[in-house]
Amino acid sequence: MGFYNDIILPRLCDLAMRNKELLPYRERAIRAAEGLVLEIGIGSGRNLPFYGAAVKHVVGLEPGSKLLNMARHAPHQDIPVEFVEASADAIPIEGGRIDTVVTTWTMCSIPDVDRALAEVRRVLKPGGKLVFVEHGRAPEPRVQWWQDRLTPAWRRISGGCHLNRDIADVVRRNGFHVEEMRTGYMNGLKPMTFMYEGLASPR
Repeated sequence: MGFYNDIILPRLCDLAMRNKELLPYRERAIRAAEGLVLEIGIGSGRNLPFYGAAVKHVVGLEPGSKLLNMARHAPHQDIPVEFVEASADAIPIEGGRIDTVVTTWTMCSIPDVDRALAEVRRVLKPGGKLVFVEHGRAPEPRVQWWQDRLTPAWRRISGGCHLNRDIADVVRRNGFHVEEMRTGYMNGLKPMTFMYEGLASPR
């Protein structure tokens, strides 16, 4: 599994994130970011070209060294970017410093997502915001049935990704007020493509 996790999986993750169907979601999310931004799970840096003038500095957090090396070479605008190899459940940033936390297709694979969101709350400034685009649990029982049965095998081949996390519930139960939320299917197989787009603030 070392070769797969270290060599194959990072390339598969980068390939999946190149999907053109993701671009509108990515653009909408990054457009909402401003100030000092913490991107959790920056991966290979696919969001970096979309950060604009409202963003002063980006801190890209990523536990995978291979993906982080890809991100260091990703194109981006003239905005300072700092790369940090660390896990979301122990963010190495002082509390109350971040204006915007961004997660895109990340909460599905964080092992302890509750602890990670507690860390997000800790590092956000008063009035800061969490911007997210995630895939997760669908509303239809038939699709949920497939998501629940596919997730154990899917996790093993996709770096811990859960198909069946209810992202709205995850965010709300961890002390966030969801100010905006859009949901719906992207093109593709329904168990993998139910999307949550949202903006939330700590309660």
